[in-house]
Amino acid sequence: MKKAVVVLGIAVLFGFSSAQQRVLTVITHDSFNLSKDVVAAFEAKENIKLAFVKGGDAGAMTNKLILTKSNPIADVVFGIDNSLMAKALQADILESYRPKMAAALEKFSILDAKWRISPVNYGFVCLNYDLAWFEKAKLALPKSLEDLTKPAYKSLLVVQNPATSSPGLAFYFATLKFFGERKALEFWAGLKTNDVKVAAGWEAAYYSDFSRNGGTRPIVVSYSSSPAAEVFYGDGKTATTANLLLPGSSFLQIEGVAVLRGTKNSDLAHKFIDFMLEPRTQADIPTNMWVYPAIKGIALPDVFSFAIRPKETQISSFSANIMAVNQQRWIEAWTRVVLQKR
Repeated sequence: MKKAVVVLGIAVLFGFSSAQQRVLTVITHDSFNLSKDVVAAFEAKENIKLAFVKGGDAGAMTNKLILTKSNPIADVVFGIDNSLMAKALQADILESYRPKMAAALEKFSILDAKWRISPVNYGFVCLNYDLAWFEKAKLALPKSLEDLTKPAYKSLLVVQNPATSSPGLAFYFATLKFFGERKALEFWAGLKTNDVKVAAGWEAAYYSDFSRNGGTRPIVVSYSSSPAAEVFYGDGKTATTANLLLPGSSFLQIEGVAVLRGTKNSDLAHKFIDFMLEPRTQADIPTNMWVYPAIKGIALPDVFSFAIRPKETQISSFSANIMAVNQQRWIEAWTRVVLQKR
């Protein structure tokens, strides 16, 4: 977790003095990003200043908000997802607000009937692999999750810790759903024997450990849209990574925005939630956060043709209730199996 808090406030005055502006503090996971002009237009329209605070990976951020709920460190939170939502709701850190665009949301994306969290985007957590690494190594791709425990794939995989990372938790949930609890823990024990690397969060795994970015691991837990991002930031036409869509290995992740209980800026928080669901903001999300807009009918950029979505048979997920009841116990079991020395 980063010790330093990074504040990315953007103030556009347009004739107003800073003394007249109110500040809305928005805590986000480290991968949050919107175009500056989109943010500036909202600030100018509402005559407010947005102070964006990076809170680490979504799992670590959620833990931080729960620990500080008696003295909230922000007004709004972005990035709590369906794997973490139950934890946040049980801790009672969120306030209800039904957004103006609620009726335009994809029905499957709606997370909470009481609107304590509003969906903003969705994506598919899955395995990515480095095309050039596998071509050079002349190694066949694994065909199942079980293959990842075989000697041929020793020291090739990096995952994220499900206790601190939302994609790490999502991938762990996928394996639990696919195998069942007992066999899933046996699978993870096999990964440990096969020298799986565990990173604290997505950014460390993808930008430090993944071989595409200078690391030594050619398989990483990421997103089905990550190959499209590699094309976009590369030459615009050549794929350098691809999705390893093994049966049962993908998880539908839905991210949301919510008002933090205890804020004194509820009115501005409501405006920010509505802003996140406006068509212009939703259209800005795909090539900034590399996920899909939650509002229906938003056109995707052409580069998303490289974002191959998993088939239904490749997606494993639980209901929010099952995740809520079992999450802590499952994480403790994973920690004993994967992290504790024998």
